[in-house]
Amino acid sequence: MFLLNQAGFQWMEKSLDASALRQRVISNNVANADTPHFKRSDVLFEELLQEKMTGNQPVLEGRRTNSRHLPIPSNTNLPGQAVVESDPNSLMNNNLNNVDMDYEMSLMAKNQLKYNTMVQEMNNEFRKLKIAMDGRR
Repeated sequence: MFLLNQAGFQWMEKSLDASALRQRVISNNVANADTPHFKRSDVLFEELLQEKMTGNQPVLEGRRTNSRHLPIPSNTNLPGQAVVESDPNSLMNNNLNNVDMDYEMSLMAKNQLKYNTMVQEMNNEFRKLKIAMDGRR
């Protein structure tokens, strides 16, 4: 079994991909802040992930013949790709543009924190794998 093909790594990979896409979308919003009739876009990933985790998906349950057996985790299906969605209804400026620079900059900072956290988590997982393969710290 390939170690990097586990669900945890795939979840982190999808999260990093969504964060990189979100950075590009926010940058595009900021770049077009003064463009007349421009409508801001946003990336939906966490919402799709939440739906995937709590949705009406069939739950796989293992048969436990002993109370000491570990349960099989449910909802290990990976989410789909992140989705870019435009917001055509709100207005921010007189030129029918709906980009709020303060909001976009706060989203960018929040996204950067999420990205850095995911990178640190991936590095921790790689470090654990290296320790397991080397057999020492």
